[in-house]
Amino acid sequence: MQSSQTATGTVRTGLIGAGIGPSLSPALHEREAAALGVPLRYRRWDLGALGAAPSDVGELLHRARAEGYAGVNITHPCKQEVIRHLDTLSPDAAAIGAVNTVVVGTDGSLTGHNTDWTGFRDGLRDGLPGAGAGRVVLLGAGGAGAAAGYALAREGVRELHVVDVDADRAACLARLLAPHLRDGATATGRPRAELDGLLPGADGLVHATPVGMADHPGLPCDAALLAGRPWVAEIVYRPLDTELLRTARAAGCRTVDGGRMAVHQAAEAFRLFTGHAPDPARMLEHLAELVTAEQEAERVA
Repeated sequence: MQSSQTATGTVRTGLIGAGIGPSLSPALHEREAAALGVPLRYRRWDLGALGAAPSDVGELLHRARAEGYAGVNITHPCKQEVIRHLDTLSPDAAAIGAVNTVVVGTDGSLTGHNTDWTGFRDGLRDGLPGAGAGRVVLLGAGGAGAAAGYALAREGVRELHVVDVDADRAACLARLLAPHLRDGATATGRPRAELDGLLPGADGLVHATPVGMADHPGLPCDAALLAGRPWVAEIVYRPLDTELLRTARAAGCRTVDGGRMAVHQAAEAFRLFTGHAPDPARMLEHLAELVTAEQEAERVA
């Protein structure tokens, strides 16, 4: 697509959401733009700092459009709320029911995309070639889980078990994914209490809950249940090497960290905003540097 630029030739993009002060998106986008020689500015539109509510996302979008933005990323808690303010949705965003990227067209139209699902898909392809089919347990039915589940459905998962502490949410996601499964494949929603019984027969585990983040350390499941699993995919990327990944590797599993999903979703958004093809491998190096620097700063503090 053709990017919108200011009179100075700078591509303007940003992120709308709550609590986004620590977001690495500005640095990730701006560093890749610099590597490509593309003038780009990425701004945070933090709801709290602006004194805004999620329902104000439409007004913020209109402001961004008026200021010549090429588009914005959307994060919690606006990924569903933003939809009613858009002119069109990509088929995948409509299927998932969530938008994380809004592109401003040359005619001023607002189109919603979801690059979370392609981020997971491409990260899985890069980090775990051949994974994603067979019998998979998806732990977590929130926004990240929905994107991962949609990617698994599109990639040809045969049997998908969606597990969540909220059994109704798990069942709802399974129903949403059902139309996108290949012939003969199934998706079921399961309560968290059934996880221990599901993992022993699974080919892979996709973890999509906050457990393992710096503020939520620990394992999302019994370590003994990881033995014999061919692969484990993590969505948490701060830290990049979570306790789940370390435990899974020790149990002989192939693993992929959440950094790949984060990078690939950002890379696709970057392409939509600028019209330039980014280098995901370089962006992955940038992300690792940013996360390492963040961890070092926390240790010093």
